[in-house]
Amino acid sequence: MARPPRFDTAQLLDAAVQLAAESGPSGVTMSAVAAAAGAPSGSLYHRFAGRSALLAEVWLRTVEGFQAGYFEALESSDDPRAGGRAAARHIVAWSRTHPAEAALLLYGAQEFGRDDWSDEHLLRAEEGNMQVRAALAALAGALGLHGREGFDRVTLAAVDLPLSLVRRHLRGGTPLPPHAEDLAERCTDALLAAD
Repeated sequence: MARPPRFDTAQLLDAAVQLAAESGPSGVTMSAVAAAAGAPSGSLYHRFAGRSALLAEVWLRTVEGFQAGYFEALESSDDPRAGGRAAARHIVAWSRTHPAEAALLLYGAQEFGRDDWSDEHLLRAEEGNMQVRAALAALAGALGLHGREGFDRVTLAAVDLPLSLVRRHLRGGTPLPPHAEDLAERCTDALLAAD
């Protein structure tokens, strides 16, 4: 009878997230993750074909976890402005409760070796990006904001502004202030208001 694994994939990815938050993507090596998780290197090679697969999974799991809550927030109300405000709050609140993951997302997929990802990983990334673009386009349409300018306005309101608030504090090594969610929501609401 086979012995159950001592380390599951989630534990290994959690260790990789911590390493990425502390040292950036360059700190996420197979041996560093194994050491951080207290696992033999073979545990990693059993689950990931190599470092590029590990980096892809770390990035995609983090992005997909964030996006699940973001989409839920966007769709949380029949009022599209309320959904946009909830999405802005989500960015800040998620970053507050997931500081290591938020620090990881300050890097881009390129820094996590996107050029070396498998076709499966690239497809997952593109599907996620398409879902975000579609959700923002739907929000723009529901608000009566059309064309490139409307899409850009919604993206600035429901993505870029709240992210800039988070980024400033994460890069500065300071905690998000208690009023950060409210500030993000008010800024988003002002941009989404009808002209």
